[in-house]
Amino acid sequence: MTSLNEKYQLRQVINAAGRLTILGVSTPSEPVINQITEGLKHYFEMDDLIEKTGDHIAGLLDTESAVVVSCASAGIAQSVAAVICQDNGERLLNPYSEASIPREIILPKGHNVNFGAPVETMITLGGGKVVEAGFANECSATQIANKISQQTAAILYIKSHHTVQKSMLTVAEAAHVAHAHNLPLIVDAAAEEDLTFYYQQGADLVIYSGAKAIEGPTSGLVIGKQPYVDWVKRQRYGIGRAMKIGKEGILGLTLAIENYLQKTKETGAEMVAKMTPFIEKLNGIAGVSAKVVWDSANRDIARTEITFDERLIGKNTFDILAQLRQGTIAIYFREYKADEGKIEVDIRSVTSAQLDTIIVEIKRVLSV
Repeated sequence: MTSLNEKYQLRQVINAAGRLTILGVSTPSEPVINQITEGLKHYFEMDDLIEKTGDHIAGLLDTESAVVVSCASAGIAQSVAAVICQDNGERLLNPYSEASIPREIILPKGHNVNFGAPVETMITLGGGKVVEAGFANECSATQIANKISQQTAAILYIKSHHTVQKSMLTVAEAAHVAHAHNLPLIVDAAAEEDLTFYYQQGADLVIYSGAKAIEGPTSGLVIGKQPYVDWVKRQRYGIGRAMKIGKEGILGLTLAIENYLQKTKETGAEMVAKMTPFIEKLNGIAGVSAKVVWDSANRDIARTEITFDERLIGKNTFDILAQLRQGTIAIYFREYKADEGKIEVDIRSVTSAQLDTIIVEIKRVLSV
């Protein structure tokens, strides 16, 4: 049988970068794939499916309400539109109207990042206007509070490795400020692994990617307080229509969440054990040094950091990475520190055989 790679002339990929959108994020388990397939074979009343699966997920997570959306980015846009439009039918039809209604979304300056698309674009898509608080390297509860006005619709907090980590207020502190001013707190926790922590910290809406830590199909999850989630659900008759999710995605994510909550997760210590022989082999290559590093957003994720001695090798790291992507097998790494001659290997989606292939390919590229 012809493989998809052969049929469409696609290169094979080794994903040592982690669960990234540009590489298809993750690979769901067979039970999830089977539920997706089964869902495709049947008709459902979509409003009923959305409500019932949302209730089921809320029960699993012990939250007031939940709804499946098409992706985490859509979750941001629809959550912003929700707090602006609320249950107003006219606003639902036109969240961008010139009407003088609260539409400012306060965001720590260090959280106004590009995660593959700008956070600000998602806010604008939902009809919001960004108001930055604090500085690029710090934001306190007081600095958030100082930006609140009659035009404020919500506070948004981005929990991500893309954002500034130091000198930032916590989610609980942001929730305290929001609630003291009768405002909702929206938390984008797209790649986070704990599906209840931020809700328990006081967030009114929390957004997750269904395809990252949960390893479901392309989808998103919004959980939170009943009135706010209800407003998000209403957006399927507004801007959410342009970002709707199909029955298969809803059913696939619902089962993926069930499985995720029962699954024994790979620990950072187990990742270290898996990568130790890999690191030893890397340290045997001239001009290469490797060591264990830990996730910058404080998740229990261990990675291999590879440093290239560019003077000894005679190539810069960006050229090395380009050649590794352009081989017979395209190999992708985390490249955030490539300008320092460093890359990271996320081994969660990499087999031991693929780690050996990475060694072979690094040796090949460095010898050319």
